[in-house]
Amino acid sequence: MHAAEHSVRLELISQERFIHAPIDLVYDYVTQPDRWHEWHPTSLSADTGITGSLPAGARFTEIIDLLGVRVPLSYRVQIARAPSEFKTVFTSLAVDGSIHYFLMSHQGGTLFKRVLTYETELQLTSLRERMIQLSATALDRLKHRLEDSSFV
Repeated sequence: MHAAEHSVRLELISQERFIHAPIDLVYDYVTQPDRWHEWHPTSLSADTGITGSLPAGARFTEIIDLLGVRVPLSYRVQIARAPSEFKTVFTSLAVDGSIHYFLMSHQGGTLFKRVLTYETELQLTSLRERMIQLSATALDRLKHRLEDSSFV
């Protein structure tokens, strides 16, 4: 196989939502990977070893459902700057990348931006479209969950 045939493409998916909830509450919730399964459709479980928001340098594992296949990911938190920014990098046999959150107080709530960057050697034509769809579903669920009056 020639190098030219062996392609790894870097993909970036950036989405945002306005969440009618305080920025501290949003930051605290989204920086607990062991709770990602509550709102992200691909997250099956995560083991952080601690309770609460993760600090920079923390390592954890997550099992995701990637198009019907259970894939274990290993993470390291690169940035944990409450309440405005959180970034974690991940690696696995199938895909590598990062998840980067940006939060900003806005009109009595929080403007939440999630940027997923990933690269994979898997030749899956539908992967990018599926990842965009899953990210949108995740953010809609997150917004709904955090705006639910019974959550707080």
